[in-house]
Amino acid sequence: MPADDTAYDAATARDRLSRLNGWNLSEDATKITRRFEFKGFLRAVEMANLAAWLGNKRDHHPDISFGFGYCEVTFTSHDVGGLTDRDFDAAAQLDELTA
Repeated sequence: MPADDTAYDAATARDRLSRLNGWNLSEDATKITRRFEFKGFLRAVEMANLAAWLGNKRDHHPDISFGFGYCEVTFTSHDVGGLTDRDFDAAAQLDELTA
């Protein structure tokens, strides 16, 4: 695997993605996104806050969008222009927190 400061190639990103449930790889293999669905607005806000808290704790901040009934979280390593261990590890930790 590449060092933390080098973006994964598409094949490596697909391999790492296969270890996660519910996450999708962008067409250019530079981002992973998961859409969480809820039955209201408050749960979506809580999910956005959880993702923000995790990003702050890990010093690796996701892109978050939310509205009534959904929260979408996207990880990418902006500094290297693609995906690294930081993204997949953060996604796995978010999954653990929401299990």
